[in-house]
Amino acid sequence: MAESPSSRVKPAMFAELPALLASAPHRLLFLAGTVAVLLSMLWWALELTWMRFGLGGWPQPSIAPGWAHAMLIQYGLFPLFIFGFLLTVFPRWLNRPALPRGRYVPVAGCVFGGYVLANVGLLDLPWLLKLGFIVMLAGYVIGFWTLATMLHASGERDNHARSCLLAVGLGTLGLLAFLVSLFGGPFECATLAIRLGTFGLLLPIFFTVTHRMLPFFSGNVAADYRVIRPRWSLPVVWVLLLVHALLDWRNALGWLWLTDVPLALVFAWHALAWQPWKAMRPGLLAVLHLAFAWLPLAFVLYALQDVIYAASGHLLLGRAPLHALAIGYFGSMLVAMVTRVTQGHSGRPLQMGAVAWLCFGLLQIVVLLRIRAELGGDMYLWLVVAAYGWLLAFLPWVLRSAWIYLTPRVDNKPG
Repeated sequence: MAESPSSRVKPAMFAELPALLASAPHRLLFLAGTVAVLLSMLWWALELTWMRFGLGGWPQPSIAPGWAHAMLIQYGLFPLFIFGFLLTVFPRWLNRPALPRGRYVPVAGCVFGGYVLANVGLLDLPWLLKLGFIVMLAGYVIGFWTLATMLHASGERDNHARSCLLAVGLGTLGLLAFLVSLFGGPFECATLAIRLGTFGLLLPIFFTVTHRMLPFFSGNVAADYRVIRPRWSLPVVWVLLLVHALLDWRNALGWLWLTDVPLALVFAWHALAWQPWKAMRPGLLAVLHLAFAWLPLAFVLYALQDVIYAASGHLLLGRAPLHALAIGYFGSMLVAMVTRVTQGHSGRPLQMGAVAWLCFGLLQIVVLLRIRAELGGDMYLWLVVAAYGWLLAFLPWVLRSAWIYLTPRVDNKPG
């Protein structure tokens, strides 16, 4: 049997690793992200185990565990992949030269370094927790400045680039607000940061990238496919998300249906307009459409909960809509998009592969388990199962991805 190109790839020597990892933004930041995928959920799984079963001597964070979970996943885990992607594609979107390593290595070092410090700080080391968020904020400032100067220098009026930049800017403000709360400011600063993380940083970027790339990928592959990329949807979604974040932050839950019903309709319209029935081959394209399907579903759940709350005052679904969004859409799209970038930028075929399919499939079960936790019974038991399910789903994918980032391209090209 002929040996495949990937099987002949030799790992880099230890002395060569820094130069290899710094050879492209995605390589360094995606590797950091794969570490974060396991580290964040390992801490949360152990914390939930302590809550449900008891875990002798397990140190508790100096802030609410739910806040720690939300902040480090929203501002640490996902943004490592986001910065890796944006620092790679902005030059292409804006017709600019690729960034030199001196522009993206500091972003990776600060965001990941601060993230690790903050995670260690959760072990009842509040000074280290604060230091970690300060270092993370420095990484965000550098990343925002790098992206902003590139957009300004290009002279392009690229709405997707501007949307992503606005989201990174709001994420930077969210981190600053959380730091204010850590240093004695009002707790509303922390709750604002958490909501900005979801509806000002992550969801706008995920939707913006999907809006640009999903029709493009589909049009390149599917026969008789009509590319639909409406200009109106980005500003409409932005306005609705910011109003949602404000209403939620001010606890005006009875009015959330005013934003969530339109958002459910807008996202459902996109899911149909992008014609997934024409794009179920190859698998690497199919998973993008399947991941996006969680977005309208999540907002249908939000809208249903909002209407019931407005009528009865009961939050029937708890955090089920949030986790349909966070695990279903963000998590599934992360696997789909990062797998595509990793395959393409390592010189490998654009194929999903068994490991990625396993991760994607198990992750769908994890979403359902997390939603089930909100529907009654032993909630914390379901939460524990879902957390360890995440670790089980991602471990093989993380190991395979890390191997790729730590080895040269199979086609011997730079990057």
